[in-house]
Amino acid sequence: MKRSASWLRRLPDVAAAIILGQTLWFKFTGAPESVYIFSTLGMEPVGRIGSGVAELLAAVLLIIPRTAWLGALLALGIMGGAIMGHLTLLGIEVQGDGGTLFALAWIVAICSSFVLWRDRDKLAGATRALRARAAGR
Repeated sequence: MKRSASWLRRLPDVAAAIILGQTLWFKFTGAPESVYIFSTLGMEPVGRIGSGVAELLAAVLLIIPRTAWLGALLALGIMGGAIMGHLTLLGIEVQGDGGTLFALAWIVAICSSFVLWRDRDKLAGATRALRARAAGR
């Protein structure tokens, strides 16, 4: 595979990891916006710190080609929760952000979905290995 094609293939992984990574400062420093979000969700501070740790793990896994599918699976789950939080309790726009956080959650979800589709053979292999282990083989 050509170098440029390889880089383009990894673009969704890197984009999702960057978006996840840039929100960590707000979560870990207790920025007012982040505290507001998790207070509204009834999950402050445990949810804020816990989701920050999960997002950090997802970002690291996404950057490593061998584990990108696992990071994408984790990120997709986290973003599913974020999107539902926006649709049920927070609203699309949070504290005048113009819907930026909602849009970023969708971008990460879409990028993660692409990574899972692209690496579906790795996901299938992990699923087979788990089934074999559960069956005691």
